[in-house]
Amino acid sequence: MRVNSKNILIQMEDVSFAYHKHAVLQDVCLNVFEKDYLAIIGPNGGGKTTLLKLILGLLKPDKGSIYVKGQTPQKASHFIGYVPQERFINRQFPISVLDIVLIGSLLPKKHIFSLRNRNKQKAQTILEQLRLSEYAHRNMRSLSGGQRQRVYIARALMTDPDILLLDEPTTGIDSKSQVEFYQLLEHLNNSLTIVMVSHDMTAISRHVKSVACVNRSVYYHDQSEISESTIQCMYPDEMTNECPIELIAHGMPHRVLKNHDH
Repeated sequence: MRVNSKNILIQMEDVSFAYHKHAVLQDVCLNVFEKDYLAIIGPNGGGKTTLLKLILGLLKPDKGSIYVKGQTPQKASHFIGYVPQERFINRQFPISVLDIVLIGSLLPKKHIFSLRNRNKQKAQTILEQLRLSEYAHRNMRSLSGGQRQRVYIARALMTDPDILLLDEPTTGIDSKSQVEFYQLLEHLNNSLTIVMVSHDMTAISRHVKSVACVNRSVYYHDQSEISESTIQCMYPDEMTNECPIELIAHGMPHRVLKNHDH
């Protein structure tokens, strides 16, 4: 077991990873602290989803080390709730909201439900907390995008995680539902650490506490003000591979990230 700093929940030290010798992440160092609300941004193909999969233990680094609450990701999987991109979920599969949430109670490495009656009661409680109890027996296909995302969060909460990872959770959701969704995340952040991959600059400007720009390497911003360099961090200049300062949050509170290179 890794002896870890008290408030660090996720620790990555000199992590590198490649797909078929194509480097995706190189020499990444990142600490995620208790009760942080971290946005992971960067260009498509920059390594954002790969970073989440490494934290989840779905991938193993080619170099370096990763610890979640002082343990390897594989041993610490029960500490993490995960909401994947919805495009990887079959929306046509005929399954009820309650059954989707109960899937979150599957024991790691076992294909059986543990204590099903107790889990059913717990699932119904979580659905009530997320204002979804009236949809418990509805087919997932009948729900709106925002409602479905709340269901996926309910599923992730079934293991009482300390960390919630979300991969582009508001893609395809209307603006009203996005507002409600981010209000829910702010509430959950009172008791959970949140790590969210996002392209939503408005959310990043208004809600998150810190930002990690990911484009093969990682640059972490932990300041209390957000920014400007973000948009070019997502779409870096091909000539300089740099994240120059550009205003991104016109007309709303924003924080300023220091200029940095990738």
